[in-house]
Amino acid sequence: MDKCSTTMPFAGLSRLLLASAAVLILTGCESASPPVPQVSIRGETWTVELALTEREREEGLSGRDNLDVKKGMLFVYPRAKNLIFCMRKCNIPIDIVFIGPDLRVVNTYEMQVEPDRAGRVSYSSNLPARYALELTGGTLRRLGVRVGDRVEFFGIPNSPTAEFRQ
Repeated sequence: MDKCSTTMPFAGLSRLLLASAAVLILTGCESASPPVPQVSIRGETWTVELALTEREREEGLSGRDNLDVKKGMLFVYPRAKNLIFCMRKCNIPIDIVFIGPDLRVVNTYEMQVEPDRAGRVSYSSNLPARYALELTGGTLRRLGVRVGDRVEFFGIPNSPTAEFRQ
């Protein structure tokens, strides 16, 4: 009797099981796409770009000619401190919301474009803030955002909330 003829069906089955296991393992190891960073205030939600590094925070929205009304930029700082912003090299009016470590609004401003774009006017949080949210000009007035309003974060790394929206 030929040895190969009796072991062949098991060899084929072994290969099939091995291939199936590899597929299951690899599909189980697929990394889920990271959640889209979003911020909500007074029932309105924006998809935000994150400014996490010093360089990103310094650049901000400088040089942009528009900002979609459903988008913004969230500046994230390692710890709460008095934050100061200006409109250097900004081409569009921007609303800014300073947010404390407790995710409450600590101050807001409607920042206007300066004719020479030099950034001479400064805007201070006046209280310790860990985050600053920049939105399209006129948004805060339209929504009636006030000091003390609650802010919700979704998909923001190292934020005090663990909520994620997919």
